[in-house]
Amino acid sequence: MDIFSDLPQPSSSPVKNTSGSKAKFPVSVPATDRGDNSGLFGDLPPADDADDKQKIRNKRKSEDSIQNENQKHVKTETSARYILKGYVADRRGEREEMQDAHVLVDNFLDEFQDLHPSIHHLSLYCVFDGHGGSRASRFASESLRVNLRTYFPKGDVDSVEKEMKKCFIDAFKKTDEDFLKNAAKSKPSWKDGTTAVVVLVVNDTLFIANLGDSKAVLCRYKPDQDKCVPIPLSADHSPSLYEERMRIQKTGGHVREGRVMGVLEVSRSLGDGPYKNHGVTCLPNVKRCPITENDRFILIACDGLWKSYSLQESIDFVNKTSSQISQVASSDGKTTEDTCFETACNRLANDAVLRLSGDNVTVMIVSIKQMDHGKS
Repeated sequence: MDIFSDLPQPSSSPVKNTSGSKAKFPVSVPATDRGDNSGLFGDLPPADDADDKQKIRNKRKSEDSIQNENQKHVKTETSARYILKGYVADRRGEREEMQDAHVLVDNFLDEFQDLHPSIHHLSLYCVFDGHGGSRASRFASESLRVNLRTYFPKGDVDSVEKEMKKCFIDAFKKTDEDFLKNAAKSKPSWKDGTTAVVVLVVNDTLFIANLGDSKAVLCRYKPDQDKCVPIPLSADHSPSLYEERMRIQKTGGHVREGRVMGVLEVSRSLGDGPYKNHGVTCLPNVKRCPITENDRFILIACDGLWKSYSLQESIDFVNKTSSQISQVASSDGKTTEDTCFETACNRLANDAVLRLSGDNVTVMIVSIKQMDHGKS
């Protein structure tokens, strides 16, 4: 059956309409839609005016292009629902040397080129807790940032999210390999190592990768409990954990008194060349966590803090300090939010040392604020 059998045959000759005047359109289109130029196609020129037709096509292409650009712009501007800003404080504690390092980049997007328009926000926050020296932590703070840019996935935001785990693994491996090469060239060879906890923010999603016992925790308000609770974003790598211990033993190493070969307190790290053949790996845990409207801040810190504070105690301390400071007017031109979180960082780091942590302490707080699209 011909589905077009009920249509009249096209004709190039004009036909008469109901008013007796000649129609300007082929018979295949009812003349009643166009005869008086007041219908759907009333704004179109005569079909035989080729120059005018081309002008109309060009005009429509231009209008479509402008509309597409406007839609893209609106999507880019309104898709960012949250503003993140980092604050950091560190203390040497009772150690002879500061072996911690950190990275704080609120606008990591500026370091990239040719990213897909769907990726409109990138931030990077890292804490590295060195041991055996400061070289591994300092090297990692410089190289991991570069390697994350190098291995960052191509394509739109959906492709990026699917490939982010591979990006982290490749970046950590490259950082570890490069440091170990440098360590082996030195005489005597470096034995430094470092933990790492990395929070990479892509649009409104957190991607967290970590090695060792430094932690990242999210402060989230629970309306049903009317309180803030900690959401762990990282996983500790202790040699005492069953899976970690089994991996170490399979490679010929052993765990004694909770330490690899009776010495190293963590089972995963960057560097630590002498222990790489005993099961210590640079393969990170990677997690994904979408930001919600109930999220208040992210707290990232080395174990110098966690030796003195539980997760709940730490976020309670920040909230209490922020509440106290917010009631005092700032006299140095800073915003209330800046003053609150800077003070909370410094007080938390100081208090950890006063609690006899004895270790280096690095505390980083990343505030999460909902964007108000109603403001210009």
